[in-house]
Amino acid sequence: MSKTGFEQPTETMKLGAFSVSLSVKDIKASKQFYENLGFSVFGGALEKNYLIMKNGNSLIGLFQGMFQGNILTFNPGWDENAKNIEKFDDVREIQRQLKSKGLKINNEADEKTSGPASFMITDPDGNVVLIDQHR
Repeated sequence: MSKTGFEQPTETMKLGAFSVSLSVKDIKASKQFYENLGFSVFGGALEKNYLIMKNGNSLIGLFQGMFQGNILTFNPGWDENAKNIEKFDDVREIQRQLKSKGLKINNEADEKTSGPASFMITDPDGNVVLIDQHR
């Protein structure tokens, strides 16, 4: 047991940068709202209806008309500045570990490939988690 009283796994998965991908109704209004909270545009394209916004180490993706609901996103191999990190767990290894624990994988990554790939899982409350590797 750890100091918090919760048992810690012997080895933690290295999931990379974390962001919340928000499905928004009006990307311009959402951009303004998050700018008022101190976020600035970090990536994406307003004319393509998606923006990545950053405030310190916090990342929020704004996506208009691309998916329903909000998604928790992890990017193995990247830090919060979209810079490569040296040691990370490949998306396929993360997928194998989760499958071995009995989790249902949606949109599985092809385990015979390498490089960019992604998969999704859904938590017990219906929240979608995207593991999206860009390198």
